[in-house]
Amino acid sequence: MIRILIVDDEKPICDLIDMNLSASGYQCAAVQDGIAALKMIEEEAFDLILLDIMLPGADGYDIMEYIRPLGIPVIFITAKHEVKDRVKGLRLGADDYLVKPFDVVELTARVEAVLRRYNKTEHLLSAGDVTVDVEARMVTKAGRPVVLTNKEFGLLVLFIRNKNVALFRETLYEKVWEGEYSGDSRTLDLHVQRLRRKLGWENSLVAVYKVGYRLEVSG
Repeated sequence: MIRILIVDDEKPICDLIDMNLSASGYQCAAVQDGIAALKMIEEEAFDLILLDIMLPGADGYDIMEYIRPLGIPVIFITAKHEVKDRVKGLRLGADDYLVKPFDVVELTARVEAVLRRYNKTEHLLSAGDVTVDVEARMVTKAGRPVVLTNKEFGLLVLFIRNKNVALFRETLYEKVWEGEYSGDSRTLDLHVQRLRRKLGWENSLVAVYKVGYRLEVSG
């Protein structure tokens, strides 16, 4: 399982990131102190580090200097939004830079992008009795193959990677259709209806009023 270390001095942010990435199938650990982060990095193995800059003990730039020789990918997550801060973080070796406040769906997408770059992605996803082999683009339900269109497959992967998270129609459309959302949701709604029917998710893939859809998965 992919292991991610979250380093941020605000516990609510750590908890929010942990909750959403854990729901997407990642194993997370979190610390709120720079020195504690360095100790954890020294003692444990991680596939990715989400790193704040303004930290007690040692700041994110100092931690990045320590991480760089280890070859662990890093995404800076910080309130420092000026171009000079982004440039400094990227020049120190960070793979991406995300400014607070951020959308958890965007965070998950950036995590996936960095992990793909390092060939560390999980190719098997699951929700209940539905399993998705992302590399082979194969879907099974209770062991039986399910045939999906490309758009249905894209939606399914997005829902499973964001379990129990309400996804905006705009987000779903722009990520799966790769175009700007015009406000007409009929195409999206039809694809979601077909996905529900094919997977037996009439009660799991729920509409969220004035937002979009959420895949509800227990456990």
